[in-house]
Amino acid sequence: MKEELFIRRCFELAALGAGNVSPNPMVGALVVYKDEIIGEGYHKAYGLPHAEPNAINSVEDKTLLKDSVLYVNLEPCSHFGKTPPCADLIVSSGIRKVVLSNTDPNPKVFGGGIKILREAGIEVITGVLEKEGRELNKRFLSRHEKNRPYIILKWAQTLDGFMDIDRREGCIEPYWITNDALKLWVHKQRSIEDCIFVGKNTIINDNPRLNVRHYYGRNPIRMTIDKELSIPKDSFFMDNTQKTIVFNAKKDLLDGETFYVKLDFEKDVLDQIIHYIYREIKASSLIVEGGRFSLIEFINKNLWDEANVLVGNRFFIKGLLSPKNMLEGKPMEKILFGEDFIEKYINI
Repeated sequence: MKEELFIRRCFELAALGAGNVSPNPMVGALVVYKDEIIGEGYHKAYGLPHAEPNAINSVEDKTLLKDSVLYVNLEPCSHFGKTPPCADLIVSSGIRKVVLSNTDPNPKVFGGGIKILREAGIEVITGVLEKEGRELNKRFLSRHEKNRPYIILKWAQTLDGFMDIDRREGCIEPYWITNDALKLWVHKQRSIEDCIFVGKNTIINDNPRLNVRHYYGRNPIRMTIDKELSIPKDSFFMDNTQKTIVFNAKKDLLDGETFYVKLDFEKDVLDQIIHYIYREIKASSLIVEGGRFSLIEFINKNLWDEANVLVGNRFFIKGLLSPKNMLEGKPMEKILFGEDFIEKYINI
């Protein structure tokens, strides 16, 4: 079906904005004249023009627009924000038909774009590859439908289910579980997501950088809970090389790129953190990389949407067990990386 073919191309274009458009959605658009693409565009970064004007403006012969179809994976906006309303531009362009994948749940739009188009006499078709469109913009949809970021749990474990060796005898030697191909995958994911959270003990024991080194793109905002501010100042987490948030019981303070955010530890701490991510920094996604206690806390509160379990082809025999047995059901997908693999779980 040609409509699906063109919408899939919109998905491909939209995905080029991954990691750069949050809290906006990823959107791609095509202008099609007599079944041939004459214009393409996508939303490249937050604050820059949206996909629709980029596609329309790329058309060399504007006289063809009145006989063309606009394909876009998300309902055109109908409000003034960083840019003017896309729906108004479509009307003024002369385009007479628009094909969409998803409507926009943002209360500032929420059918308003479609209404503007139809009231102008433009034919609007919706729901083409709707499920695939929701998957593409699951982070944006979580913000507006669940009022929280899309939460991804991630950890590595051995074939026999251990996240780490037995360190009760004071061993501090690092043990990498998965291969270099999966390391690349991890850093690619970090470049896409807005925030990354690890527990205080993971920072003290492993001294992770939590940045993007083996891929290209921006660093996520690092986060942890350090109630009494006991993380060593010489740890990578405190090096002020990227935005970092330390949730604590002592102080609110900005120190370079490190934000100290005081919480009320007599109340639900995770709820306060999720509220802060949603309201204050307006982030759309959060990776929880560990440690085991933090992962269990998120699982117990049912604060997760997706879990990526990275399984390395090795055995520890004994050590720190992963929380995999707390994930109900079978993995939705198994992705092979040589002898290692990822099991993906979805919290339905």
